[in-house]
Amino acid sequence: MLDEIREKIEAEIAVLTNELTRELPETIRKAVELGDLRENADYKSALERQEFVRARIGHLSSRMSELSRIDLDAIPHDRVGFGSRVKVEDLEDGEVDEYVITAGDFLDLEAGHVSMASPLGRGFLGTSPGDEVSVELPAGTRRYRILELVTLSQMVDR
Repeated sequence: MLDEIREKIEAEIAVLTNELTRELPETIRKAVELGDLRENADYKSALERQEFVRARIGHLSSRMSELSRIDLDAIPHDRVGFGSRVKVEDLEDGEVDEYVITAGDFLDLEAGHVSMASPLGRGFLGTSPGDEVSVELPAGTRRYRILELVTLSQMVDR
């Protein structure tokens, strides 16, 4: 999972860097050629986009730094944490779902990713197979039983 996240970040940084160094300067140059910059919407838009792209690259670079500091040995092997794949049973309807606990930047809802900061993520963090938890969701409280757990460190060992 860490390699997958790193690849996504690197790919986004590459796209944004290209935009910042090639596309936006060209857009700005064309807007400047049109004359009066005080009322030039294309120029203002390109400058705002340039500012956003710089900020996003900074954020992604900081995420890469955070990822490099993750110590797999420090991640619990027996409890839900970052990167865990957890299978849960909804105790009301018996439905079984599988989730991957991830950082908010790297959600893939179709793949069952939930953020550690989401109500489900917070509810599952620190639990072990067999535990029952109540999670306060916008639609009301739901109770889940943790059925199976594969931690990030176990995935890397495979």
